[in-house]
Formats: sequence, C-alpha cells, structure tokens
Amino acid sequence: MGADRSWASAQLIRAAQDGDRESLAAVIHGAHSHVRRFAEHLCASPQDAEDAAQEALIILYRKIGSLRATGALASWMFRIVRNECLRRARLLLERPDEAEPGLATSAEDEAIQRLEAELVAQAIQELPDVQRRVLIMRDVLGYPGRRVAEALGLSDAAMKSHLHRGRARLRLNLGATSDA
Repeated sequence: MGADRSWASAQLIRAAQDGDRESLAAVIHGAHSHVRRFAEHLCASPQDAEDAAQEALIILYRKIGSLRATGALASWMFRIVRNECLRRARLLLERPDEAEPGLATSAEDEAIQRLEAELVAQAIQELPDVQRRVLIMRDVLGYPGRRVAEALGLSDAAMKSHLHRGRARLRLNLGATSDA
C-alpha cells in the first residue's frame, strides 16, 4: 500500500456509500481496530473507549453516505471518536453540579460553564497519553492511586509523578488560556 494508509479502498467506501451491505460491513470491520485504538488513547477509561468506538461505528453505519471524500474516512472517524470522548469527559465534569438542583442558572451562566468545561476537556486532551490517563482516572473518575497505578501498569511513584506533571501542565495550559 505504500504511502496510502487508508483503512479501505476508495472503491470499497464508494460501494458502501451506495448502499452495498457487504462493502459497508467490510469498511466497518476494517475501521474497528483503528477506531478502538484511537478511543483507548483518548478516553478516560476502557469502558468509555469501548462505548466511544461503538458509537463511532454506529455513526459510520448510519451516515457513511454523507462522507464527502472517500480519503477522509480516517479523519472523520477520529473526529467522531474525539467528540464522543470529550462528551463523556464533560459529563463527568458536570455531574457534581447535579448535587445542587435548587440553584437556578441563567442561560449565560450555563453557556460559560459549557465553555469552561470544553476548555478543560481540550486541555486534558492535549496532555501526553499517560499523564492524561492518570489525571482522568485519579481526578475525574476518583479512582484510588494504587488502582490507577495497577490499571496502567505503573509503580505508585511513577503514577504520582505522572499525576503531578499532568496537573502542573493542565494548570499551565488553562492559565495560558485564561490570560489570552
């Protein structure tokens, strides 16, 4: 295949877009491992990664006809996975607000909260892989440090180091964003 790193041939993708079920099944089958791997790197937990990958494949199944360029399949799928992982991270960040149901907020306050959540989610996404995973598992999901270390195959000291560096980088990135 050389420089062409696509998951399926343009001809196969076009056939899937035209409604050929066998071609569509082949495109989905070929995309699954790539989509799953990308989700594992981007999402907070293995469960979120699996859910995001499945959601992306469902969208591929339903909307492949709307794909404009056959060569854009990989970037389209990655964008769908990224958005789904960000959506799941936002839900985790917004859950503490549900504890205060009597608090009425204005549309402006809600828009500001959504914007802040998006900035935090984007800043988390930009962290190096291990730092991002440690930070999400520890600070967002609230897993104990030992469990995080075991899940990621790290020593406790390495997990703490990645967590410290991730938090520092996140503060730096968010500080730079708010100064702009």
